[in-house]
Amino acid sequence: MEINDEVFKAHEIIKEGGIILYPTDTVWGIGCDATNPEAVAKIYKLKKRAESQSMIVLMNGDKMMYNVFKEIPEVAWQIIELSENPTTLILDKPRNVAANLIAPDNTLGIRIVKEPFCFKLLEKMKKPLVSTSANISGQPTPKSFKEISPEIIKGVDYIVNLHRDKIAGKPSTIIKLTNDSQVKVIRK
Repeated sequence: MEINDEVFKAHEIIKEGGIILYPTDTVWGIGCDATNPEAVAKIYKLKKRAESQSMIVLMNGDKMMYNVFKEIPEVAWQIIELSENPTTLILDKPRNVAANLIAPDNTLGIRIVKEPFCFKLLEKMKKPLVSTSANISGQPTPKSFKEISPEIIKGVDYIVNLHRDKIAGKPSTIIKLTNDSQVKVIRK
């Protein structure tokens, strides 16, 4: 299956408020338009996850980041540039995303992706994409497509037909950066 065909199909579902199951640069993820609170709510419900446990969003570059964050600490750009592995940054005071994605402390986790499918989908969407592991909250993160529970598979509107035989990498490193220059590693 051609990447561009899958990008088109996934985008059509996302535009209609649907949720997709897709391969990310780390693990299989469940995603939707990060600006659509109803779609975000569908993911929380499917994962049986409390809305106070925020989810991350994927972006494809600085233009999208500046649309969501007015202030971005300088160190964020250095981390993005120097990270060899996928790295999620938690930043202060997001805007222009669904309110139910924003953590109680007014932060949002984001990751800049290079993986071709995700990058092209983001280019087409021109909006951030929700990314959360394809499991029921509290259960182990699936290492491959075969390990994703039937409940998740039945609960999404579209399953991207790429990389189904690939074993997932490890989840991303998570670093919290505050606008007052505090840095905290949450997951290595």
